Amino acid sequence: MDTRPSAAARTSPRGTGLALRDATLGRPDAPALTGVDVDVSPGEILAVVGPSGCGKSTLLRTLAGLLPPLAGAAEQDGRRIDGPGADRALVFQEDALLPWRTLRANVELPLAIQGLPRAQRREQAAAWLERVGLAAQARQLPHRVSGGQRQRAQLARALAGRPRAVLMDEPFGALDAQTRAGMQDLLVEVLNGTGATVVFVTHDVDEALFLGDRVALLGAGRLTAVRDVPRPRDRSAHDDPARVALRHDVLTSLGT
Repeated sequence: MDTRPSAAARTSPRGTGLALRDATLGRPDAPALTGVDVDVSPGEILAVVGPSGCGKSTLLRTLAGLLPPLAGAAEQDGRRIDGPGADRALVFQEDALLPWRTLRANVELPLAIQGLPRAQRREQAAAWLERVGLAAQARQLPHRVSGGQRQRAQLARALAGRPRAVLMDEPFGALDAQTRAGMQDLLVEVLNGTGATVVFVTHDVDEALFLGDRVALLGAGRLTAVRDVPRPRDRSAHDDPARVALRHDVLTSLGT
């Protein structure tokens, strides 16, 4: 089954275009990436893959507005990104939930920041927790649930605020293989139809090929290539010749 956003969702005003223009990224004393040119279309899932230390997280933080480019520009819908924005949500490998707030209260947080009335916040948070399979854990504190459940709650919190872009920094990297696969499926399911743009950073090639509409390859301090991913998105299609060829191409490009 093809679970990419529909054509209507991909042109929805909910999504946003992101871009880096001939950008140099990192610290002034140690640039991580140079000459980066990439466009992320509204509603697209762009998977960014590369070895540890290649600048994946630096690229993501630049798009989030946490790290200004050293040269060139980072843009959202053609305008320079000059700081963090509520319409760009971040999801980290560490769940970053507030430990003193229940899962429901954590999911309510972006809604409270938006000024929604309490009853409306609770209703929307409950709906998102149900959608990610955590309705029964709504009143639990984060330390009372599993790592996979905390990541589900973090995903619900990120999406509850209806961001136009979701920037994900290896969010499933600390999970076991079975839980990780389940979270990948859940991510595709809950994103479908939202119109949100996603930049998903990972060092796992198979994860990048499953999630991404396109895959951006980083290495040797540069963005080396951007490849379209064959669809439909289907785990059972791992022997499809086009997918096998792309996987080989990606691994070769990464030098692995």
